[in-house]
Amino acid sequence: MTLLLPLENGGTRAYVPRNEPFKPSGGAPLASRTVFSAAHVVADPYADVSPEGPAAVDWDATLAYRRHLWAHGLGVAEAMDTAQRGMGLDWAGAAELIRRSAAEAKAAGGQIACGVGTDQLAGPVSLDVVRAAYEEQLALVEGTGAQAILMASRALAAAARGPEDYLELYGHLLRQAAEPVILHWLGPMFDPALEGYWGSADLDAATDTFLEVIAAHPDKVDGVKISLLDARREVELRRRLPEGVRCYTGDDFNYPELIAGDRHGFSHALLGVFDPLAPLAADAVRVLDTGDVAGFRKLLDPTVELARHLFESPTRYYKTGVVFLAWLAGHQSHFTMVGGLQSARSLPHLAQAYELADGLGLFPDPGLTESRMKSLLTVYGVAQ
Repeated sequence: MTLLLPLENGGTRAYVPRNEPFKPSGGAPLASRTVFSAAHVVADPYADVSPEGPAAVDWDATLAYRRHLWAHGLGVAEAMDTAQRGMGLDWAGAAELIRRSAAEAKAAGGQIACGVGTDQLAGPVSLDVVRAAYEEQLALVEGTGAQAILMASRALAAAARGPEDYLELYGHLLRQAAEPVILHWLGPMFDPALEGYWGSADLDAATDTFLEVIAAHPDKVDGVKISLLDARREVELRRRLPEGVRCYTGDDFNYPELIAGDRHGFSHALLGVFDPLAPLAADAVRVLDTGDVAGFRKLLDPTVELARHLFESPTRYYKTGVVFLAWLAGHQSHFTMVGGLQSARSLPHLAQAYELADGLGLFPDPGLTESRMKSLLTVYGVAQ
């Protein structure tokens, strides 16, 4: 079968889909790296909701996708920005997601860490209110038995007067955390409201503050997730971390080299792009577990073109491509997103995402994928 795919400047071109999907080898648990996939949520396509209203989630399909990730040996990073926190999923929905996924993790024996933020707040608030919001979410996550990920807060970015406010607030939270947490530095390319986080728009100064927080509480920080899409800066920061504090790369542009590492160290992973790449990424890490760095790079390097396409500017809309690929791969029955975010990327963007993913063999049922892609193209008026 040949599909006619749209061109960015108009017109179409013929594409012959791949017939042989990638076949994961599976096997032993991942050993040399701790690897989390941030996971998307599946919307309820039959719910009568508006983009501004509370999210309607298909819980069965959402939890089934977490079991898919665990089955391949990945941990689940739950209720992160990949799950549309602050972009369609409000705190009430995130809290329910955390409770359900943590219970599912216990039943499945899967690793899970959950996002702790302040997204129950609206409008300008004081630092005391920000602190209380963080405490509420931290208590919920720890109450489920999941590991906590302290996410960057829009409310804190707006309320903080300088680095000292970050040092005081994060220090307070770390002192009361029951178990070591993951600190998450999310750059403004993922959320423009986080510009100037850690008290400065100068990334060198912000890095110093970030490291000062960690140095004051190394026993309460399991690791840090860096999402700045800057490999050089991540490597430099990684080398300055206290002994025993891990670096979890969140760099969806440069993850193969960062996970492979260098003679000074390496990054673990907590990545949104591993949502669609789960089987292939897990196999690559198993190769790395044997010490075969070249084999690891041979498997994972070809995925970077797809990742950079999905996360192209405006980066925060990468979730649309992630859910689109999950639909094409048969993990959900529809291409609908909470908040109506399925409309956030153009048809040419989606068509290129399909072609790149198909070239990697990411679709286990090529016939189903071709049928779904053809139906989407037809809806958009691209006659087949």
